[in-house]
Amino acid sequence: MQEKTIRKDLQRIKGVMDQLRYNYEVIVVVDGKLDKTFENAKKVRSPKIHIYTYPTNKGKGHAIRYGMAKSRGETIAFIDAGMDINPNGISMLLEHLEWYAADIIIGSKRHPVSKVNSYPFHRKIISFISQFYIKLLFGLNVRDTQVGLKFMKRNVVKKVLPRLLVKNYAFDIELLVVSNYLGFTRIYEAPVELNWKSATGITSRNLFRVLLLTFIDTLAIYYRLQILHYYDTKKVQKWNYDPDLNFRVSVR
Repeated sequence: MQEKTIRKDLQRIKGVMDQLRYNYEVIVVVDGKLDKTFENAKKVRSPKIHIYTYPTNKGKGHAIRYGMAKSRGETIAFIDAGMDINPNGISMLLEHLEWYAADIIIGSKRHPVSKVNSYPFHRKIISFISQFYIKLLFGLNVRDTQVGLKFMKRNVVKKVLPRLLVKNYAFDIELLVVSNYLGFTRIYEAPVELNWKSATGITSRNLFRVLLLTFIDTLAIYYRLQILHYYDTKKVQKWNYDPDLNFRVSVR
């Protein structure tokens, strides 16, 4: 949680967004009312910032989907809290989205001009192993799926969002795999500036557990994709409807 930093983080993001040539809204989703993060976020007053929460922690994937379901724009993005990722990179990804006429642009610490400082060795291990089995299982040719800064078009979100199930570590993988499977193949990487200072729960001590859970979730994605064909439009009646998200199912 970001109880102590959320106000400063939001003010920093607002400052970046105010400099862009685009109209915008910032949707903040606090994943469970476990501390004062929600209350502190509400102290940032702006008609362009909307704060949401729910009683219990449900995982990163649920929080991102919740925010996407509340969004209204034609271009939708998400960025992790904590400001490990320099928000000034938002403009870079927006330009990439337009320049490449992309479906999805993902921030990548493996991009040749990315700036990555103090990134711990155990996180590099997770990134390397994830890249290997993602390419092996899905043929998805991206170098980095886990950086928490991604942009996508609304038509991608409308078709992909109702089909997603993963609520934690493998959410980004499922998002990209399903998007690619549905024909949104224009997925490109863009540089980011990453200054590692995070207090997230992934440490060198629980590295094996995180790798195992991510791998299990990834195998489940493969099973749903290749065996059950769960993500196919004809399976719409089997998709897991989450009343908290309250989104319209779009299959066109």
